[in-house]
Amino acid sequence: MSETNAKNISGKSAISFMKFRKLAMSFSLILIIISLVSLSVKGLKFGLDFTGGTQVEVEYDKPADLTKVRQQLADAGHDDAVVVYFGVETEILIRLQAEDSQAADRTQVGQEDEGSSDQSLGDEIISVLEADGSKVTLKRIEFVGPQVGDELREDGGLGMLFALLVVMGYVAFRFQYKFSVGAVVALIHDVIIVLGVFSILGLDFDLTVLAAVLAVIGYSLNDTIVVADRIRENFRRVRQSSPLEIIDISLNETLGRTLMTSLTTLLVLFALFFVGGELIRGFSIALIVGVGIGTYSSIYVAANILLLMGLTPQDLIEPVKEGSEVDDMP
Repeated sequence: MSETNAKNISGKSAISFMKFRKLAMSFSLILIIISLVSLSVKGLKFGLDFTGGTQVEVEYDKPADLTKVRQQLADAGHDDAVVVYFGVETEILIRLQAEDSQAADRTQVGQEDEGSSDQSLGDEIISVLEADGSKVTLKRIEFVGPQVGDELREDGGLGMLFALLVVMGYVAFRFQYKFSVGAVVALIHDVIIVLGVFSILGLDFDLTVLAAVLAVIGYSLNDTIVVADRIRENFRRVRQSSPLEIIDISLNETLGRTLMTSLTTLLVLFALFFVGGELIRGFSIALIVGVGIGTYSSIYVAANILLLMGLTPQDLIEPVKEGSEVDDMP
């Protein structure tokens, strides 16, 4: 029945996506449970923007070897140091994450003591880097206080919550409240899994990754709305089929657009991951995971929620305007 209807509408055989909806639901639940457990036990490895720390900019007299610099800093006890080129290969930016106790002490000292402490750390970094005979100049050293990190963390969380609420209101207004529940569940599903990947792998979570998570919300929402629009159209047009069959038809009709959009986006993101440098590596990883899981959720999670909530053609019947029947009479 499903394949016949799909042939009549789209002219080609349909893939029975909803045939695997229970398997997909189990898969999603497993991913979410693993992500939540990791977030509860390990948490996120917050970057310098959130925890506080020091940024040191130095200049070499010749192109620097980042691998060697990282090893030098690791040998000196700075295992978590992030080292990247800063504009040119002779200038590098070193980001050192402060311990909680050190960060707390920093906030209690005066401006003069803080400056002398920064200078002492700068001298230590220079001595470590010059141990192999290289000539290194300290250009800049800055401290990011943990209080700033707390504010950024709260603002980021509130921004994400606000985005989800706006999405829910918009989808409910444009479609129907069952669609809004499906869209928001899909977005929460995507965000939790992206955060879970960063927690499990121990990747740095900084402002660029937060921006990527918000971008994932926008990308996943766009894909979900395209699918929802086709589902609504087919529910009004295909009256002889069951809701499951109509959703299958709709997913098949939007499959080409969904795959092409995802593949072209992933090509750009993989290019950023491999050649974009370490500063945006976390950003590209978050988007790669988000685009992949967002494509999956727009097919299975959002549509699955519609079936679980019992979407029927009656939910999408356009209201008849008063007097329209009288106007149509001869």
